[in-house]
Amino acid sequence: MALTQRLWAAALPLLLALLVSTAAFAGPRARDLGVPFEGTPGALNAITDVAGVEVGHSTVISGEGPLVIGKGPYRTGVTIIHPLGKGSIDGVAAGRAVINGTGEWTGMHLVDEIGQFLGPIALTGSGNVGLVHQSLMDWSIGKVPEEALFSRVLPVVAETLDSRLNDVFGHGLTRDHVFAALDGAKGGPVAEGNVGGGTGMIAYTFKGGIGTASRVVSAGDKRYTVGVLVQANHGDRNDLRIAGVPVGKEIKGAWPEVDGVAVLGPDAGRPQDKNSLLIVIATDAPLMPHQLERLARRAALGVGRTGSTAGALSGEFALAFSTSHVIPLGGAPRLPAMINDTDSGTMNALFSATVQATEEALVNQLVASETMTGANNVKVYGLPHDQLARIMKARFARR
Repeated sequence: MALTQRLWAAALPLLLALLVSTAAFAGPRARDLGVPFEGTPGALNAITDVAGVEVGHSTVISGEGPLVIGKGPYRTGVTIIHPLGKGSIDGVAAGRAVINGTGEWTGMHLVDEIGQFLGPIALTGSGNVGLVHQSLMDWSIGKVPEEALFSRVLPVVAETLDSRLNDVFGHGLTRDHVFAALDGAKGGPVAEGNVGGGTGMIAYTFKGGIGTASRVVSAGDKRYTVGVLVQANHGDRNDLRIAGVPVGKEIKGAWPEVDGVAVLGPDAGRPQDKNSLLIVIATDAPLMPHQLERLARRAALGVGRTGSTAGALSGEFALAFSTSHVIPLGGAPRLPAMINDTDSGTMNALFSATVQATEEALVNQLVASETMTGANNVKVYGLPHDQLARIMKARFARR
């Protein structure tokens, strides 16, 4: 009996991660509520429309009531993106952009210097960065040939601060959770909202979290896909715009509460100023690192479409990579015919796809995220679907 209990205890984190992953798209997405978007999405309207990309989540939700450091409550997690799938040990060409730098994304100096990274991307809460960083290194043992392990000593880990709902100093996330997300990652639909690294996040003063979207573009006889995944913990409700409509100012109620008393809103103070936003952009277009940096910079325009102004203490970052520009360990890079920077038609199509997919991913995370009560009985409401649908119908009645 004791052996059975130990086996179940060891397997539980992986089972939880798999259950979260298979819960993808369980509720409506932004388009289902009548939100109009530009561009043509991929089949899944997700980052996994880029062939080979796999996503996994581990979610930690436990405890309630007053926060006791080291005991919870916990509302946190980790999201993993494998650019070439969990079975690959190759690197990918990459570029990144800093919209506002008050945050942390490890491994980015390597991207700046040589335009690539190796291994998975991890998105998590601020208090988990060290644990996730070490876990990625530990996971690589046995996955990567010993002579190539040096390539995994600079893991790519990014954070947003989940301290308003989570015991951020309590380390509720464990190595087993990280391993579960790494091993459970897969292609196909991607779970959104209160999952993985997005579990304890707040966006535009509503519940926030993970969101994703994609675009397919054609350039001559070529067809390319751009996929975006965001972890959103940023923005002010008063600034929120969806499809150009000042939704944040039109929605009634749903202000954050503590023990049933509104703590934010017109007469109840201001939102906490420290926020963050992470944007991951994947494409199968054969781009060079400097071109991927150009893509990453365009993500800011998608963020701006939702009304965010990247507040003074909001750490906002974007990372773009190409699945067709592969850097094998110890071998020559594999790259199809490069897209010339002067090919304005193709580059502009990719830029537009990035802006559009970023905008939609940000709205999708708001629609997917559900009302949550966390540490110290703080309650943050999900964006009210009925009000959003009514606003969209009134503004876009002829669509």
